[in-house]
Amino acid sequence: MRPITASDLMNPRVLTVSRDLRVSELANFLVAHDISGAPVVDGSGKLVGVVSLNDIAEVLVEDEDEEGERGTDFFASEWDAGLSREEIQELPADAGELTVDDIMTPGVFTVGEETTVSEIAGMMIASHVHRLLVTREDRVVGIISTSDLLGLLVEEKE
Repeated sequence: MRPITASDLMNPRVLTVSRDLRVSELANFLVAHDISGAPVVDGSGKLVGVVSLNDIAEVLVEDEDEEGERGTDFFASEWDAGLSREEIQELPADAGELTVDDIMTPGVFTVGEETTVSEIAGMMIASHVHRLLVTREDRVVGIISTSDLLGLLVEEKE
């Protein structure tokens, strides 16, 4: 019996955003689709980063710590910044000039389609992440979450 791989487990419906999307448009996109973050792709569809509601929330607090590094919770947790439409409309005036490229995190956790479930679980544990993007030739073809892994355990018991 062959091992279960990322291609067997992944959700192929991944919403992506372009790096030139304005932050206000990004906020509306994430809220409208009820998602906390999205992979960022360039004009040719190549994966270049990730962006989350947390990145937008950092824009809202407007550089309280200019020395700090920008990070994203897209992979690290299920945390949702909980931005309301009113808060999105209250983005600082200069945020209108910011794009996804300005606030995204370029570091991305990915696996190939043939990565086994045990390798995926090991990577999630070692990296303390809850989501991994599945890629083929630097293009996003799916996403795997800890919920997907737990689903395997539930199926085994049924």
